[in-house]
Amino acid sequence: MTDRVYPSAKPAAAAANPAFPATKAQLYGATRPTYRPQPHHRRRSKRGCCCTFCFWLILTVLVLLLLIGIAGTVFYLLYRPHRPTFTVTSLKLSYLNLTSSSTLNSRFDVTVSATNPNKKILFAYDPTSISILSGDVDVGDGIVPAFLHGKKNTTLIKTSIVSTGSALQSDDASRLKSSMKNKNGLPLEVNLETKVKAKMGKLKTPKVGIRVSCDGIRVNLPSGKKPATASTSNAKCNVDVRFKIWKWTI
Repeated sequence: MTDRVYPSAKPAAAAANPAFPATKAQLYGATRPTYRPQPHHRRRSKRGCCCTFCFWLILTVLVLLLLIGIAGTVFYLLYRPHRPTFTVTSLKLSYLNLTSSSTLNSRFDVTVSATNPNKKILFAYDPTSISILSGDVDVGDGIVPAFLHGKKNTTLIKTSIVSTGSALQSDDASRLKSSMKNKNGLPLEVNLETKVKAKMGKLKTPKVGIRVSCDGIRVNLPSGKKPATASTSNAKCNVDVRFKIWKWTI
């Protein structure tokens, strides 16, 4: 009879069966990946870029303004620029007729004195348009040829302004008739408009527009063939520089 050999020791007990079903903690632990820290990349914010751009833009503008201010100061100290002055020295009215059909006929002889007070700057004028107004009514228009205005020089601008058969609006004709009956004389305003550039040696500026307005002039209507001389003692002329920026004139 065969002897059976038994092991001297009991085999290790089988591993305990896991609980079934698996708990949430076991499932989470089995599926969760191992944590591995990632390197931190520092991102530059859009706000910081915008602030930097604004800073350099403002700094650039300030530097440009400073340079322009320095250049303007140097220019003023070197040339001492002054605006030209204008004065209506003479105005004669040969005739001024307003027909029943609101048609205007007139003739004015005007002399304007232009003075350049600068020692180192001369002015070159384009053709100048001259208009004569009584109130808001245009009673005559003319053109003066271009001319060069020398340093420390006074130039007399003489022209005859003739209006023949100019049709007026009924409101303008009524206002002009009322002004013609004024016992103190017909009030007039002389306007000149042109473009001018300054010359300083070889340096030339761009052309700028100027407008000269002279008011305070009065004239009585001529009673015969002899022209009536206007009173210009109270005439005051203002010179306005007009810069054109794109489509706007200031």
